[in-house]
Amino acid sequence: MKCPYCGVLDNKVIDSRLSQAGEVTRRRRECEGCGRRYTTYERVEQVVPLVIKTDGTRQPFAREKVLQGVQRAVVKLEIPAERLEQLVDRVQRDLIESGDKEVESTLIGERVLEGLKDLHPVAYVRFASVHRQFHDLEEFVAALSQLRSTPPGERG
Repeated sequence: MKCPYCGVLDNKVIDSRLSQAGEVTRRRRECEGCGRRYTTYERVEQVVPLVIKTDGTRQPFAREKVLQGVQRAVVKLEIPAERLEQLVDRVQRDLIESGDKEVESTLIGERVLEGLKDLHPVAYVRFASVHRQFHDLEEFVAALSQLRSTPPGERG
């Protein structure tokens, strides 16, 4: 593992811990070159489907992009980062388990929206406004009305 501070490849692992679900290993490392410590996360590489974008192009699924979109939707809301990671993990796991070789980007967005419904209504509306590309105020109001009419336990 290359040190993010000095670029030296020699390091030692000081501590390793599994996440609660056991899907990610967190490792604390110490660089043998500069002595600074840093954290790495290790997860099993899984084959995820290609994403078909709205313009028809295809690209590999990028977990980081989905997480960034969710993070933008929860700005200034008190939602723990762990909950966001769990949401993105669930979306990614569903895609892998589907067995599909390709998936529409809109499907990924809808899966994220399902998770955000129960997480926080404001985050849901923020993400929906970008994902669904509302063309006018009526579409936005209709989405809000649908969210309001769904009891919290039945969202998502």
